[in-house]
Amino acid sequence: MDNRKTVLITGASGDIGQSLCQGFKDLGWTVIATDRNRIQSIKADHFIEMDLDLICNNDIYFIDKIKSIKKLISGELTTLINNAALQIVKPAKEIALQDWQKSLNINLTAPFILSMKLLDELKAAKGSIINISSIHAKLTKPNFSAYSASKAGLSGLTKSLAVEIGDSVRVNSISPAAINTQMLKKSFTDNLSGLNKLKDYHPSKIIGTTTDVLDAAIYLANGDKFVNGMEIRLDGGISSRLHDPN
Repeated sequence: MDNRKTVLITGASGDIGQSLCQGFKDLGWTVIATDRNRIQSIKADHFIEMDLDLICNNDIYFIDKIKSIKKLISGELTTLINNAALQIVKPAKEIALQDWQKSLNINLTAPFILSMKLLDELKAAKGSIINISSIHAKLTKPNFSAYSASKAGLSGLTKSLAVEIGDSVRVNSISPAAINTQMLKKSFTDNLSGLNKLKDYHPSKIIGTTTDVLDAAIYLANGDKFVNGMEIRLDGGISSRLHDPN
């Protein structure tokens, strides 16, 4: 691999993942994308098919995927972006334990595993970890218990790692609110009026875009050593709003 900066992006097939891949590639970075399945629109130098739930449950599969990543990065990784996510929208009493665990694996355990297994390469590059968390880590609503709990854990992991390894690898997070993605639209299936109300509820009166997430990630990836332990609340001001009951 050449001397360009290198970024590993999980969840590359999603809307945010594709935007991250395209944006960092446009900046001249070497982009390594991962997801369960590759779609043609992903812009990356390398793609590794990887199931994050499986790397938490199958040692042979896990070792093979880590070897594949390390072979591509050749000793240095500038930035790891833990972007992949599973959003289960169900009442808590209807969530099967298997689905609860899968949510934790993809949203929390896999980011921890990748961060630790690639730590030497991140240290060699004096690099950074960017965790894509969510507003649901702090503010949530009914039917998001699995997603909220896992994202709260990811935000906590960000802070812990920033304290523990921040002298050699910067660790930061982005916590988006409503971003115009298929994941958001899926949660408002058959309720388009609810989606419009959500837009109006943000003080900015808009829904965020994947470019907003990309811009925040670029800032964190290029930050100096003091940019560590930061959470960027990318939420249009909604987390600052006090809601009075009607």
